[in-house]
Parts: sequence; C-alpha cells; structure tokens
Amino acid sequence: MAALAPLGSPVDVDVRGLTEAEAHDVRQRLQPRRPTDASQAFPRTRVFALSSGKGGVGKSSLSVNLAIILAQRGHRVAVLDADVYGFSVPRMIGIGRKPTIVDNLVVPPRAHGVAVVSVALFADEETPVIWRGPMLHKMLSQFVVDVHWDEPDLLIVDMPPGTGDVALTLRELVPATEVVVVTTPQPAAQKVAQRAAYMARKLDVQVTGVVENMSWFTGNDGVRYELFGAGGGELLAQQLDVPLLGQVPLVPALREGSDRGTPIAVTEPESEATRAIASVAEALLTTRRARMSLPILQGPAQEVT
Repeated sequence: MAALAPLGSPVDVDVRGLTEAEAHDVRQRLQPRRPTDASQAFPRTRVFALSSGKGGVGKSSLSVNLAIILAQRGHRVAVLDADVYGFSVPRMIGIGRKPTIVDNLVVPPRAHGVAVVSVALFADEETPVIWRGPMLHKMLSQFVVDVHWDEPDLLIVDMPPGTGDVALTLRELVPATEVVVVTTPQPAAQKVAQRAAYMARKLDVQVTGVVENMSWFTGNDGVRYELFGAGGGELLAQQLDVPLLGQVPLVPALREGSDRGTPIAVTEPESEATRAIASVAEALLTTRRARMSLPILQGPAQEVT
C-alpha cells in the first residue's frame, strides 16, 4: 500500500495496483469524513475570489502568480479554477498531468507548491464545456467536498468574467469568500468591473480590494507609458471604499510565461511585474478577514444603495 506523508506535508499518492478495498482505506486515511459543506472543507482557509466584469484583464495570470508568490512565502496555497468555460490555470502554472483519484476522491496535482483543481484536468483542452447552471453547481460542489484540499491556508479562486451562475454557486458553497476585483485602467473596464463588485455586495460577500492590471508599460528608455489610460483602479477602489491593493505593469514576459507554463514569479522573481504582484500579496494579507455569513435566501435581488 502507498505510504502517506506526515500530517501537514503535501500528499503524493501512488495508487497503481491497489485493490478496491485498499483504495477505500487510503481515502479514509486522507479524508476520514466527507465534508458536507465548505466550512468543513476549508475550516481555517481564507478564500479569495479574483473577479472581473469582463474577460481579458489578466485575471488568470494574476491568480497563478499571486498563488505562487504566497506559496513561496511559506503559506499552504491552492487554486480553484472556476472559469469553467475558459479554463487555463493548469496550462499557465505548468501542470500537464491528470489528478490522482482514490475511491472517487481527487488528490490535486501541484506545481511550485500550489495545488490546482480545474475542469481542464478532466477534459481535453480543445473540448468545449457546454453546461447549464445545474451542472455548474454540481461540479463546483464536487470540487469543494470531493477533493483532498488538505486544509490550505489560502485558496485563490479564478472566477469567470461576469456575474453569472458560478458566482451564485460559490456564494452558497463558500459563504466566507472574499472578492478581489481585477480591472484595467481605462474607464470602460472599470465600469464593467464595478458590476462584479456590486453583485458581490448584493450577495452579502465582502469586497476586500481592487487590483489594477496592465497599468503601464515601461519602455527601454525607462519611461512609463500608460497604454490603457490611468486611474481606473484607484477610482473603482474609491467608489467601493476598499483599498487599491496594487498596480501591475504590462510586461511581455508575464504573458509569455503564462503561455509556456513557466510563470514569471518563478522565472523572473526580480522582474517589475513579479515585484508588483508580491506587493499585492502583502497588501492582501493585511486586509480584514471576511466574517462568516449565512447562505443567501432565494428571492429577488435588491438594488444596491
């Protein structure tokens, strides 16, 4: 039988050749009692959902590099890729293998000290996911209770753009989720990102802060060029009365590393972008933790005042 790691250590389980009874025994040792909700799956975990009102703001690459930097600082970190239709986290972080499954319990693969769960681990990259709301809810529920998360300190959730079913399901499954709104500097993106924040508040979810991505490009001459305007992140933070956690510059190596599966936080730890994301990580950890609240009741949404 496969030997289990000491308590508190990352788990690496080889279940090849196990009988059904042996696999069941391994599951019982990894997860003695199946969680019924997020309070049991994440009893002490701080959960940050990186959200935006639109796609293309660099939310996934920010999620990956933020998670790696937090892990480098000694935290136990996991990433849940909740962008079901546009999953990309495994590719960006450099995971190409399938997860280990022990008696229907998923043991997530790790890269750079970060455990990752994503639809991409169970489907071909080229295969579209065509699901209605109930299927999304079922999948996210299984990702909460049927995964050996091993009680991470921090869970980063890469949310899909917009204000749809995934946000509603996450609110129900993980009531203490904290939303971090990601925007770019231009007013059009800031206005759309504002909707994600307003939805969070309608659902009684704490908005912890704002991150402005693609804030500027630093040329070879050392001059910062604000290609997408300026001030959108700070304005949004002021409107929401939350801190601007940081501004991340537009750096080609950040995009290139995400495409290759070699995150910039690993390959260029002293780069301008990595330092900026590290500042976001430090600011994030100094914010007030969300209070636990009860799941929302079904009914008409109320307007934010």
